Amino acid sequence: QVQLVESGGGLVQAGGSLRLSCAASGSTSLIYVMGWFRQTPEKEREFVAGINWTGTITQYVESLKGRSTISRDNAKNTVYLEMNNLRPEDTAVYYCVASRSGIVRTSRTSYDYWGQGTQVTVSS
Repeated sequence: QVQLVESGGGLVQAGGSLRLSCAASGSTSLIYVMGWFRQTPEKEREFVAGINWTGTITQYVESLKGRSTISRDNAKNTVYLEMNNLRPEDTAVYYCVASRSGIVRTSRTSYDYWGQGTQVTVSS
């Protein structure tokens, strides 16, 4: 099994920045793609960003393109999501995900492991 633990969420003013981290533990040799989803009470869980094992392929939700960067440190089994110029509509619980597949996909069902989530709140 794989455990994912997120950190770095919090309250930030609009226009500010946050960096989320997610540390994987357990059978980390099983995972290849890592990424992030987010969810609000009003919306379904939404793909935010994903990155492949080598870091050469990344994918982002349209609303965060140009404002966010996903990266990973395989030596630390950690994935990061840096978000800049945050907007109130970015407020959500952000979930770290990991997949046994080597292909970055946007569907929830493509991910085998989920963290507990970290709250990001952007005030206007």
